[in-house]
Amino acid sequence: MITYRATLDVSRDLVRHVATLLAAERRRRGTRADTRALTCFGQAVLVLRWFRDRTDPTALARDHHISRATAYRYLNEAIEILADQAPDLHQCLRHAQAQELPHLILDGTVIATDRCREKTTSVKGEPIDLWYSGKAHHHGGNLQALFAPDGMPLWVSDVEPGSVHDLVAARTHVLPALYPACARGLPILADPGYDGAGIGVRIPVRQPTDGNALDVDTRTRNMLLRALRCLGERGFALLTQRWRTLQHITASPSKIGDIARAALVLTHFEHGRLI
Repeated sequence: MITYRATLDVSRDLVRHVATLLAAERRRRGTRADTRALTCFGQAVLVLRWFRDRTDPTALARDHHISRATAYRYLNEAIEILADQAPDLHQCLRHAQAQELPHLILDGTVIATDRCREKTTSVKGEPIDLWYSGKAHHHGGNLQALFAPDGMPLWVSDVEPGSVHDLVAARTHVLPALYPACARGLPILADPGYDGAGIGVRIPVRQPTDGNALDVDTRTRNMLLRALRCLGERGFALLTQRWRTLQHITASPSKIGDIARAALVLTHFEHGRLI
């Protein structure tokens, strides 16, 4: 076996922040001192290694001299604690209005997972894999998110199976709260997949099917909307490229929402954007 040194490329301040949250949870539970296999700092390092590099829990357990079961337990515990720190949708909207943001960006993505053989029936009455996304062409979980105009992710929804359309997921998790904000002057920019989302959600006008061209004003409006909305792609990149565990989830797909919200909290801390 070959050993080597490694560096975890996160700030010590972030590790301390996570350790502080873990310590607060241990105090809340009444955990006695020196009864855990790892200190709060050690657990924070373990968790951030998993988020940052997708390190296998078996390797984490070996490196930190704990059992594999304990490594999984420490990971799940930290994910729940971090996810609880994420802002809810109403907090996000109040913060956006207080900051007088000119608009927000709504977008969805499918986080890849291992194959899950859970079946459902499609709208055509055919049996399909519940977690298979026809849009992404792989199994995964559908996440909806709101982004600031500069692309910074502000809020992430709970997960829906990959077979669920973006518009359906948005109607379940985000649109009912967005309508009052839109009525108060906060427009939402989205892609054409959200056609039919309702008043206040601005999407590009589709090309007519009869072969006629859009007029120059509509084409200009579409160009401006796309130029502003495309920054939402940066938001998902901030989450998935920085926290590589989101590139492919091997845990239960139902945990994707909590993992994404935990990654959101880590991102907000690194960018000084905690709400």
